[in-house]
Amino acid sequence: MKYLFAAVMLASAVAGFSEAASAAEGCGPGWYRGRYGNCRPMGGRPPVVVVAPRPAPVVVVRPRACPYGLRWYAGRCRPF
Repeated sequence: MKYLFAAVMLASAVAGFSEAASAAEGCGPGWYRGRYGNCRPMGGRPPVVVVAPRPAPVVVVRPRACPYGLRWYAGRCRPF
């Protein structure tokens, strides 16, 4: 029973380390760390990534309506 338990533990450790080796230091499968620490593809060209452009932000300007005799200055209505 001891030997069976040890064999199962050894097999699970080997399986666990083989999956971590394919991660290539955090770059993912098929990539490796370059000379300056950036991720580089292992041979060939890197895959093409298509990113859709973000929509333009909508800016809504609220009207500054001050009562008669006041004007908008420094963020609030102030007298002349």
